[in-house]
Amino acid sequence: MCGFVGYISNKLLKPDDHDQNLMPERTAIITHRGPDDDGFYTDDTVQLGFRRLSIIDLEGGHQPLSYENDRYHIIFNGEIYNYLELKKTLEDKGYQFATTSDTEVILALFTDKREEAFKDLRGMFGIVIWDKQEKELYAARDPFGIKPFYFMETEDGTFFASEKKSLLVGKDTDPVSQAALQHYLTFQFVPEPYTMAESIKRLEPGHYLKKKVGDDLKVKAYWKPEFHPVKQTLDEAKQKIRNVLRDSVKIHMRSDVPVGAFLSSGIDSTSIVALAKEFHPAIKTFTVGFEREGYSEIDIAKDSAEKLGVENIHTVITPEAFVNELPKIIWHMDDPVADPAAIPLYFVAKEASKHVKVVLSGEGADELFGGYNIYREPLALNWFNKIPAPGRYMIKKAAQMLPEDVKGKSYIMRGCTPMQKRYIGNAFMFNEDEKKFVLKTHQVTRHFTDITSPIYQRAASYQDVEKMQYIDMHTWLRGDILVKADRMTMAHSLELRVPFLDKEVFNVASTIPSSIKTAEKTTKFALREAMRGIVPDSILYRKKLGFPVPIRVWLKDELYDWAKNIIRDSQTDEFINKSYVLKLLEDHKNGKRDNSRKIWTVLVFMIWHQIYIEKSITIDHLQLVNA
Repeated sequence: MCGFVGYISNKLLKPDDHDQNLMPERTAIITHRGPDDDGFYTDDTVQLGFRRLSIIDLEGGHQPLSYENDRYHIIFNGEIYNYLELKKTLEDKGYQFATTSDTEVILALFTDKREEAFKDLRGMFGIVIWDKQEKELYAARDPFGIKPFYFMETEDGTFFASEKKSLLVGKDTDPVSQAALQHYLTFQFVPEPYTMAESIKRLEPGHYLKKKVGDDLKVKAYWKPEFHPVKQTLDEAKQKIRNVLRDSVKIHMRSDVPVGAFLSSGIDSTSIVALAKEFHPAIKTFTVGFEREGYSEIDIAKDSAEKLGVENIHTVITPEAFVNELPKIIWHMDDPVADPAAIPLYFVAKEASKHVKVVLSGEGADELFGGYNIYREPLALNWFNKIPAPGRYMIKKAAQMLPEDVKGKSYIMRGCTPMQKRYIGNAFMFNEDEKKFVLKTHQVTRHFTDITSPIYQRAASYQDVEKMQYIDMHTWLRGDILVKADRMTMAHSLELRVPFLDKEVFNVASTIPSSIKTAEKTTKFALREAMRGIVPDSILYRKKLGFPVPIRVWLKDELYDWAKNIIRDSQTDEFINKSYVLKLLEDHKNGKRDNSRKIWTVLVFMIWHQIYIEKSITIDHLQLVNA
């Protein structure tokens, strides 16, 4: 597991070029991604910098790595779980290897198939390959977006990196993207390919880019998720799920260093732990919680660990620790992500890093197997579809006249609103009308459907549940879940592996019909039944807590003054209507309504602005690594 930064120039590089001299600093700022080793490659066109976290003790793991008489050079962040199988196939074709690393296998496969090689990789990755002979650079990101990839085009060339902060080295600042900020207030994260920096974009999952010296940058998809439900019995689905998950967990545990696992109160992480124990009986598990009653999964996780026969190590987070670490957390994120679950993830990763170098986790199960409660909404609202469109319109207009706190109003509004206009993914912070009051730079012509409509168009033939899954995979999963998972673990030089987000697992999950995903008044029904007898019965149908954070109560009590001071002191007046946000805070404190998530979304942006724009908060990245 590693981090990289690089540059392909539009002109011949010279030793005194400004950008060339910045490469060591650009690489050093992501030392947390790879504290074990660094490496550099430079010729007259490209620069490649690399940081390595050693997970598998492989000969030739140092990067940048060259191949075929120095024609190809690679920097690679991630793990390829099927590299041994790919290597055997390539050896049968006559390819020879000087190392035992998966990195060399990628280069040999690229030599054999060029960009078609990316389709064969089973794993998580950000890859950059430089073809010195053809003066062409190729880069690719894994199918689900587990590993990050940023790029920036300038007149001088194209920059790319594992983290955005590397691309900001040498720049005084970068203008805040107005589109990104407006979308952030909708989603609580910046949706891809945007970043909060106007000039920097993200390579989307399942895509590769190609840059030939003298030509424009080209971006193409090599893989796209598609749902193809097929009629099958529950027993057939259960067997396929068990088999593919067991295989995925086994292959994700390839490592020469200790492997642990995060353990919460739900079926996802418990399934991963139970299957991992089959291959590593002494696996350590890690859990986190808060002092507030109702905001801790520790007792449940301890009980599950005891029933599974594995060790559980847990830690409790105080409000003081929460506030002290928050600037570091936001710095590591690169862009603001206002999901409070990032905080416990940071602390559980910190604890786990004291014991292991690799952890397994359950991200992706909800999106693949239908795990969110809202996926049951199409069933609950189905009867509205029997009402003619003019009738639904009249009912909706009447419901709009009702006060907000009238029971049933939200249900009627949702039932009379087409899915494309009501469902944008798992997080919905400010609606379009509210953003007009929050955001001084609000543009009426900019709408959340700019993000969601193209996704809905590609999912037009799907049933409603699959449409929702598809939206979440293209927004929530890659913009929130996997961003915080990668950044919070890498903050502590800890490698996170997610066995649910595997192409073979997706191939099975994509065939499961809605009738056995959201059956029996529950979610992930097929997955839960597949895990019966593998996970404790007490967990099988337990409602997930999902790293609960007491933001709601803290903003009324312990963090009220802290929040008010941040709002007043931040230099975001050109963007944010502070009087409106302070009113949200006062109404929340006085119990008029729960505004906690909306307030938190603005607070995270303000702290991000203090770090990256105002620079009134400074983070010593080298001190973080050595802490």
